[in-house]
Amino acid sequence: MGQRMHYDPANPLIVQGDRTVLVEVDNPRYAAARDALAPFAELEKSPEHIHTYRLTNLSLWNAAAAGMSASAMIAVLNRFTKFPLPPNLAADLTETVSRYGRVKLFKHGDRLELVCGDKPLLEELARQPKVREYLGDRLGPDRFLVAAAHRGVLKQALISVGYPAEDLAGYTEGAPLPIRLREIARSGLPFRVRDYQRDAAEVFYAGGDVHGGSGVVVLPCGAGKTIVGIAAMALMQKATLILTTSITAVKQWIREILDKTTLSPSEIAEYSGEKKSLGPVTVATYQILTHRSDKNEDFPHFKLFDERDWGLIIYDEVHLLPAPVFRVTANIQARRRLGLTATLIREDGREQDVFSLIGPKKYDVPWRELEARGWIAEATCCEIRTSLPDDLRMDYAVAEWRRKYRLASENPAKAEIVARLLEQYAGKQVLIIGQYLKQLRDLKKRFNIPLITGQTPTSEREELYHKFRHGELRQLILSKVGNFAIDLPDANVLIQVSGTFGSRQEEAQRLGRILRPKANGDLAHFYTIVTRDTRELDFAHHRQLFLTEQGYSYSIMDADEMLARRRIA
Repeated sequence: MGQRMHYDPANPLIVQGDRTVLVEVDNPRYAAARDALAPFAELEKSPEHIHTYRLTNLSLWNAAAAGMSASAMIAVLNRFTKFPLPPNLAADLTETVSRYGRVKLFKHGDRLELVCGDKPLLEELARQPKVREYLGDRLGPDRFLVAAAHRGVLKQALISVGYPAEDLAGYTEGAPLPIRLREIARSGLPFRVRDYQRDAAEVFYAGGDVHGGSGVVVLPCGAGKTIVGIAAMALMQKATLILTTSITAVKQWIREILDKTTLSPSEIAEYSGEKKSLGPVTVATYQILTHRSDKNEDFPHFKLFDERDWGLIIYDEVHLLPAPVFRVTANIQARRRLGLTATLIREDGREQDVFSLIGPKKYDVPWRELEARGWIAEATCCEIRTSLPDDLRMDYAVAEWRRKYRLASENPAKAEIVARLLEQYAGKQVLIIGQYLKQLRDLKKRFNIPLITGQTPTSEREELYHKFRHGELRQLILSKVGNFAIDLPDANVLIQVSGTFGSRQEEAQRLGRILRPKANGDLAHFYTIVTRDTRELDFAHHRQLFLTEQGYSYSIMDADEMLARRRIA
């Protein structure tokens, strides 16, 4: 009865029995409710007035792994709900959250044991075909022997049947590597790990205890995830393998490690398509790991995981981890594993594999909190809607659905809007980013702005990035290579002319390109240009879910009005 009293019709939440939560955007308590809900709910839809969240099993287990109790989640819902909570919900959430850690993995000599104090539950799990094949001898009514090689695949099987294991089997220590953080970087600038970066590294490491050592840290692009990785290396003092998205990102990691630690160049190696060297710290690309000359052969570069006695493996941009790398990660569960990302959302739906094989979310900070503290730039987001020219409307009408998206994305009317924005932000550091090379080459030709694509040689790419960083170049056009792990701290305007369908993770990465704090305190401006009355607009709404989760809102601007203002001026 007491629970029914915890509601207020003036509140913004409507909590429903199917675990959906509707949130009124125009409610004065919206921002507080959104921030309280975000740690344990997943945003599904975010139109103008009512946002829909869902309490998924995985969102609840991630919150539980980060230390949030079911009673704390129910207290949030009670605090912000308009109506009494559905009678079944508290029991449902409590039961789901309790499933995390009901089954545990411990070390047993050179093998493992799976332990569950709930004997009927263990009996039921042992009869599940997905689980049974990885169980060894029975050691007692509450435990089974498990081969060390099955540690990863068993965790995948357990989460698939609804009981994610808590892995307390510990780790191999790895080869020692003396490493200290500098107080004065090699660049001559003072260096200090920010409080949230230090907290993230310490929560991950947990003082070397078995409760730490595997998990994901979620921080905005521009908030210094690389520094979290370096701080974790300094805590552990062990040989480290770092996996990242591109050669540009490899060079950026190496540059940062050399600048901010006592490691020498001879101790840091690059393993990529360009160079294949090994060192106590080795930075490799996902592309080289998954490269093979024949799709029927095995992956020859997977041997990298066994080349050294790694004490730590860092997965940069873990939301982009290629599917084959999950396979090898399942085999290296005895190594400490740190995932770094701006978003846990994966476009292939393999969030459960990240949870099982890299580890649960261990730490995150809302973007707006870091913005308020000045660690990332304050950003404005604007969607500019333009029409398809009359001569393309019939082509669009008869095109198949994938072609429709491309026609809308490459709408030539977007070039006029780009021209207007370049004029408005003359003298600023502007990035133009898109999906389709023909569209980008047309913009390059029209505005005489350098273009970087996947085909641009690394040396030319690095030179252009260098010129942009140092203000010698004010404008740059990027293909999808610009989505990931490039350090362009002074970029403060981003114009998105096309994207990968409804990719939330891409939206996160692209906004992140302009979120590094500006020395002069400038705002960051994120523009996305979309074609109204087309599939592109539908996908744009899905992309924007990520920004809504982080507390940003889009203003909508009509292209005709925008261009008319220029003509009047």
